[in-house]
Amino acid sequence: MKIGVIDYGMGNLFSVEQALKRLGCEVVVSADEKMLDTTDALLLPGVGAFPDARKRLAETKLDCYLQKVYSENRPLLGICLGMQLLFEQSDEVTPTKGLGFFKGCITRFTGMTEDQLYRVPHMGWNELILTNQPAWLNNEIAAKHVYFVHSYYAKNIEESELVAYADYYGMKVPGIVTNGSVTGMQFHPEKSGELGIYLLEQWLKGVKVC
Repeated sequence: MKIGVIDYGMGNLFSVEQALKRLGCEVVVSADEKMLDTTDALLLPGVGAFPDARKRLAETKLDCYLQKVYSENRPLLGICLGMQLLFEQSDEVTPTKGLGFFKGCITRFTGMTEDQLYRVPHMGWNELILTNQPAWLNNEIAAKHVYFVHSYYAKNIEESELVAYADYYGMKVPGIVTNGSVTGMQFHPEKSGELGIYLLEQWLKGVKVC
């Protein structure tokens, strides 16, 4: 299976590439649309600020390419900031429109609840709680925890698009979302041990079936 990792200059490409290779994938890391079109599925990574990432996608015209990918129902996985870019809007730094594949807005953790302060970013291992079973996940998950590093999260989402969430001081933080052929993972599957690799592997198996 050939997976295209979209290189728009704002992703931790090496760790994702190595994880895919360990799972037996041929990996193409590129911003070239013709090369990406030769792949079976696409992965959108991301590290950094939402407005900067959105600007880079526009400058490389990869935002238009991703809209085409979405309209053609091609399998796409967004990871961390890559997942956040798939939503309608972000409040990070300045209000910025996202790709709009998922309903909702990316909002910063406030750092406080009604009765206590909490750490921002949400960083470290947290339990992933499944709410809906996506088509690509056929079996129950043995491990429970994945690794998060983020200061912003998706809010006011469509509940039918939520696959799994993490509880962070009473907040329901979306961990996995799916809408048709598009999936987002807020955590880093390539850094999330047994469960992260299992979820990545299951997503790849789902791509193979399509």
